[in-house]
Amino acid sequence: MSKLHILVSGGAGYIGSHVVKQLLENTDHDITIIDNLSTGLDQTILTLQEMAAGKVNTINFIQADLADFAMIESIFKANQFDALIHFAASIVVPESVENPLKYYMNNTVNTTNIIKLCNDYNVGKMIFSSTAAVYGEPSSSDIPVKESCPLQPINPYGWSKRMSEQVIQDTAAANDAFKYVIFRYFNVAGADVQNRIGQSFPNATHLIKVAAQTVTGQREKMAIFGEDYATPDGTCIRDYIHVDDLAFSHVMALEYLAENESDVFNVGYGKGYSVKEVISTMKEVSGVDFKVDQESKRAGDPALLISDNSKLLTAWENLKASELKSKHPKLFMYDDLKLICKTALEWEKAAQ
Repeated sequence: MSKLHILVSGGAGYIGSHVVKQLLENTDHDITIIDNLSTGLDQTILTLQEMAAGKVNTINFIQADLADFAMIESIFKANQFDALIHFAASIVVPESVENPLKYYMNNTVNTTNIIKLCNDYNVGKMIFSSTAAVYGEPSSSDIPVKESCPLQPINPYGWSKRMSEQVIQDTAAANDAFKYVIFRYFNVAGADVQNRIGQSFPNATHLIKVAAQTVTGQREKMAIFGEDYATPDGTCIRDYIHVDDLAFSHVMALEYLAENESDVFNVGYGKGYSVKEVISTMKEVSGVDFKVDQESKRAGDPALLISDNSKLLTAWENLKASELKSKHPKLFMYDDLKLICKTALEWEKAAQ
């Protein structure tokens, strides 16, 4: 694959930074990061720049907010990007219920503008960070969830991503030179296996990070939100994927688009763990019996979300990029809940 100049929006954030790391480790592409640092950190950028030292990749950071349309357009004017990997979104489901306009403005309006700029400035490839929340609460007959499952979001976060997906698909239908991969993430967790970067946002609501922070004393206790769901132990079940595996999928997607047409893929391991199982695993990994309260259900939380990842795995098997496969012998390297918990915990310890 020829060398590309890739724009990563939200590249200082949790998932974006791990994708940049994977690009540095597995490709020679040049990278420009745009981030407003609302959840990302300067230190993450510095760490990524250190990782790039001595490599053929160049890495450039621009602090900017996607809502500043004029500034974002000036960045497109000053560069010739070949691909956009788009993160830069608000992601907290309960907050989206309380403040839906924030989610529609940041996740849908800003995304629509950056898609327009891709078309105006001939950026031919886009990889979009979507979510399993677009499926809403699938019926039991639709579990595990296929990409063809009905799209019925039950919260503004899910709707904001679903609307962005539609904008991407309609744009590509009208412009043959614009191709995309839409990734519907399931629950992303863990940290860089070498403990250089991780999830740094202090008010994160992700279960595994919250559990790790409770182990390390950053939180006095944590809570289980609802114990009467229609699941074996009454708590929500989710498909947890290690952030490095999810991040590498984006590297694979660039190769995929060089050989194939646009498509939509679930990104998960195809198995589920309940909230209680995750907490038990974190207690086992840490050796700490931390305090857990029981609280009422949160708005917008479905009981069960597990991916059918067969479409993505088939795409990986059919990929012709032998050099990429030689560096990364299989698509998912870290499919282990204990490892996910361990890397999340090690990051919290190092970050204190």
